[in-house]
Amino acid sequence: MKRTVELFAGVLGLSTFTSTSLLPQRPFVPAATLQSTSPERSPFLPLVVWHGLGDNYKADGLRSIGSIANISNPGTYTYFIRLDDDPASDRTATFLGNLTEQVSKVCTDLASHPILSKAPAINALGFSQGGQFLRAYVERCNKPPVHTLVTFGSQHNGISEFQNCGANDWICQSWEGYLKRNTWSQFVQRQLVPAQYYRDPEDLEGYLENSNFLADINNERDTKNATYMENLKTLQRFVMYMFSEDQTVVPKESAWFADYNETSDEVTWLQDRKIYREDWLGLKWLDEKERLEFKVAEGKHMQLSEELLSDTFKQYFGADTNSNEVE
Repeated sequence: MKRTVELFAGVLGLSTFTSTSLLPQRPFVPAATLQSTSPERSPFLPLVVWHGLGDNYKADGLRSIGSIANISNPGTYTYFIRLDDDPASDRTATFLGNLTEQVSKVCTDLASHPILSKAPAINALGFSQGGQFLRAYVERCNKPPVHTLVTFGSQHNGISEFQNCGANDWICQSWEGYLKRNTWSQFVQRQLVPAQYYRDPEDLEGYLENSNFLADINNERDTKNATYMENLKTLQRFVMYMFSEDQTVVPKESAWFADYNETSDEVTWLQDRKIYREDWLGLKWLDEKERLEFKVAEGKHMQLSEELLSDTFKQYFGADTNSNEVE
């Protein structure tokens, strides 16, 4: 299984290093120390974090984030989403699995969590693919409701390119050929996680007909899901960070819901797209209410500094920004 995961990562052009491997490494602080204030007495809403491809919920980098969150907003209860209690299996699930089932599991887990389920609302932080997965959580269930959603380098408008394998990596190349020939097959769309948010601007018909995940949560099909729009509109703030030198996510502008034409090398920004003009998801409504923010993080994909994270926690997850009610 491990070799299969590594091969798929190479085919998809995505590193198997953890998404938080570039985060500042600080000494691990035990959960009991981090949660010095009970969630009921803390002025800060609980924070839910969904990690990216190749990571696991017990990774030291993620635990460092919990430490930074607690230093920035003392007493913050932080929960790291996991698809399996075994870290190795949780990591495998970032590559292999059905996203519809994975999001459903997270909906069930959060709704039944002894602390999160009792919170008036939660804040949510998504790294890379974890960002669009958290958005799917908001759209599909949102219990407990998300107050503020922050995403870093997420693929909200999908990825449009599978990068090539190494010149002498024949096994990887065989998988690459299979993937490119069978992108819209049921097997690929139900088993390979990144393929489920693949979006080829040159084959929108195939995408709309066969996409297992992204076409649905972006409400791109003819029949719109009104619940998705209504749920997303309950966000008090939706903040999207794009990495300025991101070469892992193609196109990097996907982090802002932008569309990219590789032939003309032109970017169509969100405000110029039908998804915004016709407000399929409520993004226009959020923008008009000044709840939608487009931010740039300097550097490569997931190259995060402690300063940026601390500022983000204070600005968007601080007590002054959290209301006990979600509209």
